[in-house]
Amino acid sequence: MIKKIKIFISTIILLNLFNLVYANENFFDQAKKKYNENKLKESKFLFQRNIVFNPKDAKSYLYLAKIYNSEKNQREEEKNLNTTLLIESDNEEAMYMLINIELKKSNYLKAKKLNKNFLLICSKLCEKNTQISETLKNIEPKNES
Repeated sequence: MIKKIKIFISTIILLNLFNLVYANENFFDQAKKKYNENKLKESKFLFQRNIVFNPKDAKSYLYLAKIYNSEKNQREEEKNLNTTLLIESDNEEAMYMLINIELKKSNYLKAKKLNKNFLLICSKLCEKNTQISETLKNIEPKNES
């Protein structure tokens, strides 16, 4: 009898774990679909919900950053980009977006440091380095000695 109860409990636990994993993937897929349909409010909620179940999902943080960018909420965008890079340090899209924020703030040293790292990891967005380098030249501190 006890053996049957243990098997039953184990089965319930496994089913719950399966449902949790499936729900997690389902939230991301649903959120991305809503994002692609430009239903940003709904997708934001689903990405946030996905993060509750999977706090190390860098893609959800990246999409949240994109949503905050469209909402002109730079503080939240930057926070989500930093989280993306904390989890996935070679995420070139997040790094590129963060470089652009630093360039807008005219933060030369931070943008230059990020650009060095960007050059090490870029594979799809490498052509963006020309634009970044030009902007860096325009805000480069002048040596006024």
